Amino acid sequence: MTAKRMFIKEAWNITKDVRVIELESGLNFRPGQFIMMWLPGVGEKPFSLAWNNLLVIKKVGRFTSEVFKLEEGDPVWIRGPYGSGFFIRGETAMMVAGGVGIPPIYALLRMNAGRLKRVVLVYGARSEGDVVLLDAPSYADELRIATDDGSLGRKGVVTDLMDDVKEFDQVYACGPEGMIRAVLKKTGYRNVQVSMERYMRCGIGVCGSCALGKYLVCRDGPVFRGEDLRGLI
Repeated sequence: MTAKRMFIKEAWNITKDVRVIELESGLNFRPGQFIMMWLPGVGEKPFSLAWNNLLVIKKVGRFTSEVFKLEEGDPVWIRGPYGSGFFIRGETAMMVAGGVGIPPIYALLRMNAGRLKRVVLVYGARSEGDVVLLDAPSYADELRIATDDGSLGRKGVVTDLMDDVKEFDQVYACGPEGMIRAVLKKTGYRNVQVSMERYMRCGIGVCGSCALGKYLVCRDGPVFRGEDLRGLI
């Protein structure tokens, strides 16, 4: 797929190292899918979509540092969306997000607002200053927060909060791999869908850099059923 030039409608910081990019036009996507963003002379990186025209980006290196310089009217080049997304199963859901793993969970919440009987959002971050929720709580029936230092919500890791939520049909999760591993262990790999992170270069299953056992995350994921990952993570 050829990269499409798109222009930034608005850009703003929500924490010191997390920036929201709103594009002028939207993409047809499923929550959990990702795009490849190219900046001439800088490179290309994958990002999950928070909405059809919304990206939430954490500053972690040269590429994202350049993204933080982008302002209204600047062009970016986009390929995608690529990969698999989340699928709603049942009528009650627990959605678990860690740090900047919130974008696909936010999209899932927003796209299915009012369609489920009960949705509990469980969110974890290092501290209150690292919380990136956007307006996600407005699409959930309950919000539970954990921070490593206890500055907001319960002190501890986000998966500690999962024991407080009972009687759900499906768990949906996105975050650091350690968190994902803990979610899978808590659920016994059953009735759970998780978004996996791996280094992606091509985004279309050609280069093999994102291999996860027999899977390529960009092609077969990034969203997987828990059962598919048993023995791999």
